[in-house]
Amino acid sequence: MPWYNKIGIIVRFILLSAIFALMLQYPASILQAALRGVGIWWDVLFPSLLPFFIISEALLGFGIVHGIGALLDPIMRPLFRVPGVGGFVVAMGYASGYPVGAKLTTRLRSEGLLTREEGERLVSFTTTSDPIFLIGAVAVGFFGSPALALPLAIAHYGAGLLLGIMMRFHAYRTPPTSATSHLSTRTADHLVSRSSSIWITAFRAMHIARLQDGRPLGTLLTQAIQSSLKLMMVVGGLVVFFSVMMELLSSAGIMKAWDYMLRTVLSWMHLPESLAPALSGGIFEVTLGAKAAGSAEGADLRMQVTAAAWIVSWAGLSVHAQVASLLNESDLRYTPFLIARFIHGILAGLFAYLLFPWLAPYSAAWSAFLLPTTQLEPHTTWAWVVHSLQWGGYLILGIGSLLLLASCIVRIIRLLR
Repeated sequence: MPWYNKIGIIVRFILLSAIFALMLQYPASILQAALRGVGIWWDVLFPSLLPFFIISEALLGFGIVHGIGALLDPIMRPLFRVPGVGGFVVAMGYASGYPVGAKLTTRLRSEGLLTREEGERLVSFTTTSDPIFLIGAVAVGFFGSPALALPLAIAHYGAGLLLGIMMRFHAYRTPPTSATSHLSTRTADHLVSRSSSIWITAFRAMHIARLQDGRPLGTLLTQAIQSSLKLMMVVGGLVVFFSVMMELLSSAGIMKAWDYMLRTVLSWMHLPESLAPALSGGIFEVTLGAKAAGSAEGADLRMQVTAAAWIVSWAGLSVHAQVASLLNESDLRYTPFLIARFIHGILAGLFAYLLFPWLAPYSAAWSAFLLPTTQLEPHTTWAWVVHSLQWGGYLILGIGSLLLLASCIVRIIRLLR
């Protein structure tokens, strides 16, 4: 065994022993943190993510994703250098939030619909917050202002799409996958040669993918529910783990030292030092960081929104761990995702800071449309399911319509040539 592997084992043993000792020293705090993590998982993540997991698995089995891929291929490849099936991941990821984009990307990679580099590009810009959390929890619940929904949404999702265009240069020399790489040679030739209509091609791709899957409806739904519940248990365990870790660091005084270092860095950069708790909490967990950004005293609203945009786009190490656990099921690498999260956070913060003076006068008018008249903290009840599906459907329809329109425009331009 190499010497650096031995050192790594020793370091991990020391860290785990220290964590275990702290858990024995602060049992009451650990219990409260674990209950808080379970509450977040049960009240927020479970009802909001499980329907999207099951629906996405069913759509893959029915071949609908393959049909969408054939329709969106003319627009997804020029913009993001990913196959058309990436459009489905974009719509589902942006509508349902992290880590749905990583889950779908890993599934598409396992079916051979993406190369490794295409999967890394796709998961990098489809890991975003869902609109209900961004609008209902952050803008209304933490900041107490529905008018902030517009600048936060444009900064977060606009920076995500710009990141997707930037990520097209990741592994630029690697060859892309073909639109029919998941099919047999005879089937692919038959699909390409039979029709020049993109709509008929999409329908045939969906039909062939369904025939190749071959699972009955009952078996398909049963397996979709089983795999989704298994993934939800992993997500819940990671949420509880990071909730406990944050409480341990706070009880041991480590977070205070980290806050002091961040305050020093912020003072050097001539930024409000009161944002240090928000940034330090946001590095680990997005909810704690966004809540601290909304209550930061001594910072103007523009800087608070900028910090919240960075925190939501960075997503926190808790989400990073969820995504990493999904990527480990395939050959997709975590490092490109980590770099992309950092770039997304910088872009979102920059967008929020620059666009805030321009969007603030119009935010109040848009807030009535963006936010339904519900509770200020919709994640406290099971009404979250209804609102997540409602706004998820709106976002899927909107993104899907834009991608389909762009695909038709590209197709018309090519025919005119």
